[in-house]
Amino acid sequence: MLSMESGFGIAWCAGEDAWISLTMIRPGELWNDGNGVPINAHGGGVLFHEGTYWWFGEHKIGGEEGNRAHVGVHVYASENLTDWRDEGIALAVDDAPGSEIPSGCILERPKVIFNARTGKFVMWFHLEPKGGGYGGARSGVAVADAVAGPYRFLHSLRPNAGVWPENVAEEWKRTLTEREEQELAALGLGGAPFPWYPREVVFRRDFEGGQMARDMTLFVDDDGCAYQVYASENNGTLHVSLLDETFTKPAGRYVRIFPGRFHEAPAVMKWGGRYWLFTSDCTGWAPNTARLSSAASMWGPWEEHGNPCLGSGAQIANSFESQPTFVLPVVGKRDAFVYMADRWRPGNAIDGRYVWLPVVFRHGLPVVEWRGAWEVEGEWDV
Repeated sequence: MLSMESGFGIAWCAGEDAWISLTMIRPGELWNDGNGVPINAHGGGVLFHEGTYWWFGEHKIGGEEGNRAHVGVHVYASENLTDWRDEGIALAVDDAPGSEIPSGCILERPKVIFNARTGKFVMWFHLEPKGGGYGGARSGVAVADAVAGPYRFLHSLRPNAGVWPENVAEEWKRTLTEREEQELAALGLGGAPFPWYPREVVFRRDFEGGQMARDMTLFVDDDGCAYQVYASENNGTLHVSLLDETFTKPAGRYVRIFPGRFHEAPAVMKWGGRYWLFTSDCTGWAPNTARLSSAASMWGPWEEHGNPCLGSGAQIANSFESQPTFVLPVVGKRDAFVYMADRWRPGNAIDGRYVWLPVVFRHGLPVVEWRGAWEVEGEWDV
């Protein structure tokens, strides 16, 4: 007999004396929480804390209006990555006068990290003010005393205002002339790949007010330093930015990587003494070919390794019809990571699906191979 419960399937096999339960992850199918309700945590990330995994993500509503925030950030808890408890809304939208996170704003890709120095849980996310489209390109920050919240909104910002990136030549460390501003404005840059992208111009435009920050992730290194990695400069360039000791602000050190290559949806893991970065191209809600890059240091230099996806031709071309959001280390397992991605449904946002797959290693590279179903417990050796 076989019983399937949404994307987490439970196979019951009749043995001689007992029934045996095997819990599977089924990418792209509906995943229910312990109450039988579909999990609502899109563009998310997972924090492991004191024996439990905490999954934070965007709470969506139905229709196109679900692409904007109307509830907030949802959080779920699990000890095994398959059975998830609904722990409620970690950060709620706020319609009070002057709020920066009212209903109808854009609140995307929330990530939470723990600061051992302060004892606080810190959430960062991509924030666009209500009614402004994607022109704001800000980072929102919230904190909590407990992992599930409630989180208190602190501030929003454009990172690294008044700071030059560490890996650009001195000749480019100057603000734009009036003529350069006019020429840049005439290009009409949005967020999509642009054939004549001015690689040494956009970050100079944003020097005083701070750098644009759209798709983003957080990464805490073994030494306790935390980094924000985000798509900047009208999505044309990625930035790697060190956070301060509280994890609530930039520390004033950052580098630009892959100027003009148009990466977004960054997700970071550390393996084999190197840092590995999964990203996507910039094609809006439509899936595209994923990219893999690596460096010996978060400060670079970074090199690209091509497409990390293994599967059929269509799956390789569109990254399993999904876009990366996070790479989760599995605690207690050797070389064990879960690649987390989203299958967006912008016409009915609440129907977005989760594509979780094990990271496997081929010829010294971490890659992602399609599986219709897989077992967390059976995937890796202890």
